[in-house]
Amino acid sequence: TLMIRDWWMCMIISVMFEFLEYSLEHQLPNFSECWWDHWIMDVILCNGLGIYCGMKTLSWLSLKTYKWQGLWNIPTYKGKMKRIVFQFTPYSWVKFEWKPASSLRRWLAVCGIIFVFLLAELNTFYLKFVLWMPPEHYLVLLRLVFFVNVGGVAMREIYDFMDDPKFHKKLGQQAWLVAAITATEFLIVVNYTLTLSLPFYITQCWILGIILVLTWTAWRFFIRDITLRYKEIRRQKQEHRYEKDKCLSNGDGH
Repeated sequence: TLMIRDWWMCMIISVMFEFLEYSLEHQLPNFSECWWDHWIMDVILCNGLGIYCGMKTLSWLSLKTYKWQGLWNIPTYKGKMKRIVFQFTPYSWVKFEWKPASSLRRWLAVCGIIFVFLLAELNTFYLKFVLWMPPEHYLVLLRLVFFVNVGGVAMREIYDFMDDPKFHKKLGQQAWLVAAITATEFLIVVNYTLTLSLPFYITQCWILGIILVLTWTAWRFFIRDITLRYKEIRRQKQEHRYEKDKCLSNGDGH
């Protein structure tokens, strides 16, 4: 939540990951859970509560006044301790407004962000599976800490690139780094799980979902825009014809 800074994107990632668990439970035994474990424990309680707390933290960070000064310039001991604690908070804060339906470029970028997030989460479980690493292994924790820190910077770079493309002409280095690491992890997983296949009915469901997303994309950014443009041109022609007829009638009256 602190990286994406958007309620609906976090909820989509949460729900989509549960569908991925349903689809891949025949490969990873720990994905095989009861329905209430998927939707009540994971989506509503764990993820939902985490997203809620994250959004409240975002509200506090957006309202907080950022006034930084040197530690030794603060006269009181309490002020020095407060300054040390605030050292681990951001230097400044920017509220993300993704607006995915505002343009095709933003829509594709948001879909790409969701895809990379889901892939990175899947890599966490599959790497433990193929490399025989227990969940408490220190590399698992180090990887998560690394992704949280680098991912936060990468998300800011992606948002700046989308929000102001004239000033930010290229995607930032951290964003490319996260994408490259995620792709490399995925290739490692594929190398060890290439023989594992999806059941036919699961493949059909995902193909249907992809078709629905592509259909909505075509309607929202192509068919709908063409229809609205056609209606606007037709309205302008009617107004022009009305003004022309009005001028002719005034001329005949004189």
